[in-house]
Amino acid sequence: MKDAHIRFESAPEKAAGRVAKMRASAVRNLFAATQRPDVISLSGGCPDVSLLPKTAVRKAARAAAEAQAVTLQYGGTNGLMECAEVFCSIMRDSGIRHKPENIIITGGAQEALDLLGKTFLDPGDIIITEGPTYLGAIQAFSAYEPDMRPIPFDEEGMRMDLLEEELQRIGKGNPRLKFLYTIPNFQNPGGVTMSPERRKRLLELSHEYDFIVVEDDPYGRLRYEGGHLLPLRAMDEDVIYLGTISKIFSPGLRVGWIAASPGVVGKVNLMKQGTDLCNSMFDQYMAAYYFKETAWQHTLRKFIKVYDKRRRAMLDALEEHFPPEASWTHPEGGLFIWVTLPPYIDTGSMLAEALEHGVTYVPGDGCFPDGKTGRNCMRICFSLEPPERIEEAIKRLAEVIEDRMELSRAFIAAGAIEG
Repeated sequence: MKDAHIRFESAPEKAAGRVAKMRASAVRNLFAATQRPDVISLSGGCPDVSLLPKTAVRKAARAAAEAQAVTLQYGGTNGLMECAEVFCSIMRDSGIRHKPENIIITGGAQEALDLLGKTFLDPGDIIITEGPTYLGAIQAFSAYEPDMRPIPFDEEGMRMDLLEEELQRIGKGNPRLKFLYTIPNFQNPGGVTMSPERRKRLLELSHEYDFIVVEDDPYGRLRYEGGHLLPLRAMDEDVIYLGTISKIFSPGLRVGWIAASPGVVGKVNLMKQGTDLCNSMFDQYMAAYYFKETAWQHTLRKFIKVYDKRRRAMLDALEEHFPPEASWTHPEGGLFIWVTLPPYIDTGSMLAEALEHGVTYVPGDGCFPDGKTGRNCMRICFSLEPPERIEEAIKRLAEVIEDRMELSRAFIAAGAIEG
C-alpha cells in the first residue's frame, strides 16, 4: 500500500508539459464564494434562469423523458438532427442560411472551442484574438500550446489598423497562422460590438492573409439598443460560427453548436469521436422541444427587458459611485462591462478585499493570454442580480477601490511605486 501511495503522489509529475502552462479559470475559482448569501456576484456570466417559464421547462423535460428510446441511448457524433434544424432556424433569424447536416452539436460553445483547438492547432501555431478576450477561450486554446496574439479594441470592436500591422509582421502565406477568434456582438469581457465597416475589413483581411475567422456569438440575441448587425457568417460562408443556448435558455443543459463547411465539420467530427462520442441525447431533445414547441421568443423578450434594466442600473451606479479616474465600456447588449482603473491598481490582489466587502468580479489579467496585461482592469456582469443589489455591489466595490487608491497615492508620494 505504501508503494501505491508513493506512485499516486508522483503521478502529477508525469503530466504533459502543456498542463503547467495552463491557468485556472478565474470565474470557476469564484463559484464557491458566490454561494455565500452575503456575497453579491458580478463575476460569472450567468443568465437569470428564474425568468424561464416553469411550465415550458417541465413540458420539455417530460417530452424528453417520454422519448426515452432515443434520449437515453447513444446518438450520432454530429448530434440530434431535430436539434440541428432548430439551430438553423435560430440562425436564419439573424441572417445566416445553413444546412442542418453541416452542424455539429457540442457540449456548449466551450467544447466547441476545445474541439477547434484540437482540430487546427499544433504547438507554436498563431491564433489572433481580441485583447482582452473570453477567458474560457484562452483556457481551451492554451491546451494546444499556440502563440496567441491579442489585438486591442475600442468602442467599435477590434481595431483593424492594429490587426493589419500584426498581420504584416506575421506575413502573407505563413502556414503557422491558423485562425482569428472574435466575439463581434457584445464582446466578452468588453461588451463592445464590432462595427459593420470593421466586419467587412476583417473578412477582406482573412482572404488576403489566408486565415480562418471563428465567430463566437453567445450574446447576439441580447440586444438592448441599436439595430441588428449581420453576423460574420452571414457575410462569408468560410467563417466558422459558434452558437449556444446557454444565454437564451439553459447553461446547465450544455448544448451548443458549430456551423461550418462540410470539410470542417467532418474534421471536427473525428476529433469529437475521441473526446466524448456524442453529447447527451436527453439534453438535445429537451432543447429542441423548447425551441420548437414553446413561445421562447416571448421569454427572450423578457430576458432583454430585465437585463436592460439591470444594465442601466449598473451604468448609473458606476457613474455615481466610481472615482473619476475610472472608465468603462457602454454595451448595447450582452452581459458585461469592462472597467479600467488607474495603472497602479491591481484588481487581482484587490479581489480578496472585495470578497471581504461581499462582492466579486473577474480580474482583467485572466482575459489576456500572458496573464499579466490588464491587471488594472475588471469584468463585471449585470445579468444575475436585481438593480438594488447591483447598486449596492457597485457601492461596495467603489469603497474598496477608493481605499486602494488612497494607499497607492501614499506609496507614490513616498516614492515606493511609480504613478
